[in-house]
Formats: sequence, structure tokens, C-alpha cells
Amino acid sequence: MTYASGRVIHDADSHVMETREWLEPFIEDAVRGALKPLYGRERNRIDDLLDSARARKADSEAMEKAFENPIAGPKGWVAAGAFDPEERKRVLDLFGFSRQLVFATSSLRPALSAKTPEALYAGARAHNLAMASFCGGDERLLGVAYVPLDDAERAIEEARVALDAGAGAIWVSAGAAGEKSPGHPDYDRLWSLLESAGVPFVLHIGPGTQTQPKPFQNNGRERSPDLHGGGENLRFADYVMLAYAPQIFLTAMVYDGVFERFPNLKGGVIEAGAGWAPEFLRELDLAHKSFGRTDPYLKAMTLKPSDYIRRAVKFTPFPGEDVGRMIKDGGADLFMFSSDYPHPEGTNDPLGRFERTMADIDEDAKDRFYRRNFEEMMGLKAFAPA
Repeated sequence: MTYASGRVIHDADSHVMETREWLEPFIEDAVRGALKPLYGRERNRIDDLLDSARARKADSEAMEKAFENPIAGPKGWVAAGAFDPEERKRVLDLFGFSRQLVFATSSLRPALSAKTPEALYAGARAHNLAMASFCGGDERLLGVAYVPLDDAERAIEEARVALDAGAGAIWVSAGAAGEKSPGHPDYDRLWSLLESAGVPFVLHIGPGTQTQPKPFQNNGRERSPDLHGGGENLRFADYVMLAYAPQIFLTAMVYDGVFERFPNLKGGVIEAGAGWAPEFLRELDLAHKSFGRTDPYLKAMTLKPSDYIRRAVKFTPFPGEDVGRMIKDGGADLFMFSSDYPHPEGTNDPLGRFERTMADIDEDAKDRFYRRNFEEMMGLKAFAPA
């Protein structure tokens, strides 16, 4: 019996916990000196965790324990399958997930801290090729490439390289596209490329995420620790702001006509919560009704704003959210299952937590949550339910 318990489940959010050398084979020599080492130059706690995880390979008892119940076991770098692709295959066998999107944890840091456009895009390419290498040995693993939108021409080039390498989705920042909107015509070729390839764009906590402004952190108290083990450096006051950047981004995609021009473009909002999504759709429609009498761009829309989002975008709730209530409020077509494995935010039983909120949700809606919404976003051939 697998963790999926006979149901077809696709996992819309998981992570690799990168090793210190994870990017090294894929960094171009010309920019190597312009990219900071992934974990700094000095040995630190991450090295200790990696050493511990590697040491268990020589200990059959430790290996057996690590794979006894991975979802409820240790998280982060010491989790089973955290950075070893062969171990990840075994973990997927135990989970029984049919597909799993795989995001970075730390490997975008060198790119995002780069001082030049050349280093930014070279760092993104190194990440994307490393992710393709990690996921390339198992069709269930769908690597998520990252494409900076700072420069439209470079973004299109990197997207093509990532797609050729087998990327399952293209992660873009939830912030502005450099000094432009992501709906600017300069990016139409990118959205057209993704639409034609049947590959979604995804927003994920990280690049572009809005967190608590620094002045509000000056509250006369010592700063609290973050959620150790993940890659987000997240705290209470940041969590409640996770929806802000995706709402701004998606509003631009609707208002600037991207979803009108590219009706088959798909996208996902991953690890930003989802309880806000139904109210966001209502607010979009209210704004359309209020401003549509005078705004020529709103008049030109052939659908309500909420209908563009429903057609194009899916959202992943956190395990602590009430998915049953969300489905009743917003409909069964918006939400997808995710484990966040091996990050601790996914908890030791995400499936059980979601199930406990869906006692009175019918099987068709559950199948959408666990399977069909993911398949629609990813353009996958339908998997028959068990």
C-alpha cells in the first residue's frame, strides 16, 4: 500500500535540497567568478546535514529507517530522496504519486544575487540544466526551470533552452518583468512559446514574493527564527502576505490581455496558499463591473476576469487550509494537491490533513483536486482513477 492509497495523485509542489556542488558542472566558465558559491565559502550546518545523509548509505539499518515512512520522517537535507535522484525514485514508489513537480530550494540564490544580466541568466541556466539532470531519469519527476523576465529576449532564449532540456514548467518571478509588466507585448513571444509547448508558467514563493516591509520588523524585539529546513526564510508576518504578489501578477495578466491573446496558456500559483483565491476572483469581477463602463481595455474583454483565471490558473493550498471550504466557496476547478516534500511546511501527513477537510466533498471534486486540475495545468494525458 502506497501513501496515495490507490488514488491517482499528482504532486504540484516538491523540492530538491541541493548539495554544495549541485550547480558546478553546469556553470559556464566565463561567469563562474561572477556567481557566489551556493552555500558560501566556509563549511556550515548544511555540510553537516549532507554528510549525515550520505553516511547512512553505508548503514543498511539507517537506510531502512529513512525509507520506512518518508513523508512523516526527517525533512530538509536529511530526508530520503532530498538530493539523490535514485533515492527520490524510491520515495515516489512509496508515495505512489504519478507525477511530481520539483522546485529549487537554494540553487537560485547565486543567480538572484548576481550583479550583471549575464551572470543572472547564466545562473538561471545552470540551475535549469542541473534540475533537468536531477529529474531526467524518471518521467514522474517534472523539473521546474526558472526564467528571469528582466530582459525579454534573454527570457525567451532561456525558456527555449529549458524546454529543450525537458522542463515540466517555467517558474517566473511574481514581481514585475524588469521595468515592465509581464503583460507587455515584448513578452508575447514567451507566452506564445509556452502555450505552443503546452508547458505552464508557475509562480512560487521566492522571487517576487512580497514579505513584511523592513520598517515593520523594527518593533523593539529580537527577530524570531524562521521555519528551518525550507528555502523560504518565512515568518508569521510574511505568511499573511504571500497572496499579494500573485494577485498583482495575475491582475496584470488579465488586464493586459495576455489570457485573451493566448487562450490556451496555463499557469499555477504554488506554495502561496489558496484560501484567498475565491475572494480574489470576486474582487476582479467587481472591479471589472465598476470600471468597465469607461475603461476601453475592460470593454474589449470577451470574458469576465474570473473566467480567464478559471480557464488558465490553478492554486495549491497549504495542508493547514480548509480545502473543503475552498471548494464549496470557489468551485472544484481551482485547487491542486501538493506535498512540499521534503520541506517541513508540507507537514508529516499532507494527504490526511486535506482529507479531513473534505468529508462532505464528492468524489468528482476530490478527483479534480488530486488529479485532473494538475493534468489540465500540465497538459497531461488523463490518468484513469483507480
